[in-house]
Amino acid sequence: MDAYETFVHRLRAPLPASPGIGDLIRYATLAANGHNTQPWRFRAGQNWIDILPDLSRATPVVDPDAHHLFVSLGCAAENLAIAGVAAGRPGTMEVGADGGIRYAFETGRPQDDPLLAAIARRQSTRAVYDGRPVAPADIDMLRRAAERPGVRVIFLTERSRIDSLRDLVVAGNGAQMADPAFMAELKHWLRFSPRHATASGDGLFSGSSGNPALPDAVGSRAFDLFFTAKAENDKYARQIDSSAGIAVFLTEHQDQAHWIAAGRACQRFALTATALGLKHAFVNQPVEVVRLRPELAALVGEPGLRPDIVMRFGRGPALPFSLRRPVAAVTA
Repeated sequence: MDAYETFVHRLRAPLPASPGIGDLIRYATLAANGHNTQPWRFRAGQNWIDILPDLSRATPVVDPDAHHLFVSLGCAAENLAIAGVAAGRPGTMEVGADGGIRYAFETGRPQDDPLLAAIARRQSTRAVYDGRPVAPADIDMLRRAAERPGVRVIFLTERSRIDSLRDLVVAGNGAQMADPAFMAELKHWLRFSPRHATASGDGLFSGSSGNPALPDAVGSRAFDLFFTAKAENDKYARQIDSSAGIAVFLTEHQDQAHWIAAGRACQRFALTATALGLKHAFVNQPVEVVRLRPELAALVGEPGLRPDIVMRFGRGPALPFSLRRPVAAVTA
């Protein structure tokens, strides 16, 4: 893991005293994104930075309409906006007709943002949490952080509703794992060894989800033998049962601009949770399995809307950070 940890340290280093455009892009890439595919390209000019969709890194089985892809772009946009203000380059975001995002900035005075430090510390922690409740004041802070025009966030903290959500996640996970195409796509993005993860700079590293790191050939074989629906369903049930609550994000319209807005909202939620000492992880199966979406919408009291994101949160352990590709690899 030595080379892996060196990579992490360099990737997640604080912004320098005088950040350049490359530093802002590096911080943008630390955003949450589906399967850690990093489906973005960046392009920069004198006073603007574009975040463009990279459709070559789409996941058409789990995300056939590229919904998660544009949510991921929104997550990166929120990181960029926070880092831009801290670097003295405050600006505005505009979504283009092709789903690309332009951050147009001006030169200003650097301003401290309490969420800046959380960008490098945030991770999707796929582990069992300690089950302790989160204080109502912190829930309120999370709710306010996630508020954006056109985006709604519903918190489930009552155990009966969390149990109902757990059942939907388990049902969705079982349906996905019964689909050979889903399993093949997932396996394509798995990185079993630190060497493979470091070489690619993307994908889902085994160690980052609490699983042992293995040589690639061994890991691939172990995946085929032991990655079963029952084992994964039991794992998800334990993880959700240990969580303090669930946040469900919904948008008022289903288009790229609103999906990007949902990404910005959930990224700000995740950064605020990190700043409060909380962990989070995505449990999006009831969003990804179409037949379960109406049940999820009804559960959160929003019938007729399509849920966008489901995140559990609570207090839990730190796991190895996931990696990102170098700035040069994602810059046009």
